[in-house]
Amino acid sequence: MRGSQRLKRPVWLPPGVPVEFPDPSDYDDQGLVAVGADLRPERLLSAYHAGIFPWFDEPPILWWSPNPRAVLDPEHLHISRSLRRHLRGAARSGELTVRATTDIEEVMRTCGQLRESSWINDEMLSAYVELGRLGKALAYEVRRGAELVGGLYGVLSGGLFAAESMFHIETDASKAALVTSVLHRFALGTRLYDVQFETGHLRSMGAYEISRSEYLIRLSQALSGSPPANPAGALTSETGPEAQEISSLGTDLLPWVVRKLEVL
Repeated sequence: MRGSQRLKRPVWLPPGVPVEFPDPSDYDDQGLVAVGADLRPERLLSAYHAGIFPWFDEPPILWWSPNPRAVLDPEHLHISRSLRRHLRGAARSGELTVRATTDIEEVMRTCGQLRESSWINDEMLSAYVELGRLGKALAYEVRRGAELVGGLYGVLSGGLFAAESMFHIETDASKAALVTSVLHRFALGTRLYDVQFETGHLRSMGAYEISRSEYLIRLSQALSGSPPANPAGALTSETGPEAQEISSLGTDLLPWVVRKLEVL
């Protein structure tokens, strides 16, 4: 209990009609804000813009805004010496590539299969793949040749990147995707990198928790700026050849990442 504060109960949202999500500030720390609605692109984006995300095994859809919230940024990103060596060697040999793509289906399917994530069901898959087609979802693929060995996907809107799930088949492949995505997104104008919950693995990579109220402030600031013109990002803090190198989808980002790590 929080003294005499009266916390709100989850609201029911009917599917198929325009609905604004409630302000999550007055909900309990578990953060179940709403039940129902649908996963249309405009609904999903409305939720993320309100600091809310869907997470459910079976219908109805459950919409969450937990307190605290976990985030990542380049200043807190922890990259071990062994991971630096691994990435440096992989970039030098060309044995691994890391690319950003709006075609997120393969990464998302593999996340669901390898992580046994029952919440990555057909309904969620279709909804987020459609977001990718609209340029509002992005995956980072780690490949050895043509084989997908690791990856991460998330929602991209304005200055927000909300990472949803990641996987690895090879050791450190998901770490390569995570490091690349954090450095790449912030170089291209992202202001808030959301990982939702702090796990032991994410904590070891530098994720940290902030209160829901602080998260909502940062979210508002991230969404209020000028968004990148395309998913790869036209807004960039890089200049000259490096800006061109990282601003196109499909570019191998690993050589750029290794150069960035040399100065971090």
